[in-house]
Amino acid sequence: MPQPPQQQDHPGTYGALQPPADHGEETYRGSGRLDGKVAVITGGDSGIGRAVAIAFAREGADVLISYLEEHDDAKQTARLVEEAGRTAMLVAGDLTDPGHCRSIISQAAEAFGRIDVLVNNAAFQMARQSLEEIPDEEWDHTFATNITAIFHLCKAAVPHMGEGASIINTTSIQEDQPTPMLLPYAATKAAITNLTANLAQLLGPKGIRVNSVAPGPIWTPLIPSTLPAEAIEGFGDNTPLGRVGQPAEVAPAYVLLASDEGSYMSGSHVAVTGGKPIF
Repeated sequence: MPQPPQQQDHPGTYGALQPPADHGEETYRGSGRLDGKVAVITGGDSGIGRAVAIAFAREGADVLISYLEEHDDAKQTARLVEEAGRTAMLVAGDLTDPGHCRSIISQAAEAFGRIDVLVNNAAFQMARQSLEEIPDEEWDHTFATNITAIFHLCKAAVPHMGEGASIINTTSIQEDQPTPMLLPYAATKAAITNLTANLAQLLGPKGIRVNSVAPGPIWTPLIPSTLPAEAIEGFGDNTPLGRVGQPAEVAPAYVLLASDEGSYMSGSHVAVTGGKPIF
């Protein structure tokens, strides 16, 4: 179903998204690939984060869901995790605060005793038509949310991670094919790719794997809450597959990288872009 022009206030909510996104609520079937694992997912209230939380829970993982302030969306995600028979923890707050990043990790470690998977998925973007339109504070906020928070989360999590643990960072096709109106966001996504490659080498001796997933145009509340309304209609049509992607179509890549099936995958960069190449 095509998406009509629409806009939301940032950070956006799932309930206002038209048409609704598919997170795999009715379709994802687990097969025990994450049995007994503990996962922390930032930005887990909706979009890709919700789809990953659903998939992880149905594969057997307990999940801590970090989110900003979208309480209703986060509660819905927690309900879906619990319906899969797993434990869901909700932690609200701003990832630009290093202390909050450390608190997320300490709460997960205290509740579950360890962390097996860390999914750094939360992100901020805002479309601006010129360099002059980008407020200084917005530039700083984008980097603090999208890249600096990953540093603080990883630094705090590693002491609670054992051999075989997995860190998965969400990048974007914007790292490789930047859209000018998303300058700060695209720059942070390129930085995440570099950080992932470095961390894979730095943490390899500990047996901790670090990979990234690069989505293309995916239908989430982030899109209508950060792009102009005229950019919504036809969003994703310029991909070789000719359509926008759904969060449910991205989640399986995270499952692979989190599971023991990905045991020799580290420093990998998985593109889920509807056919657009990333080099």
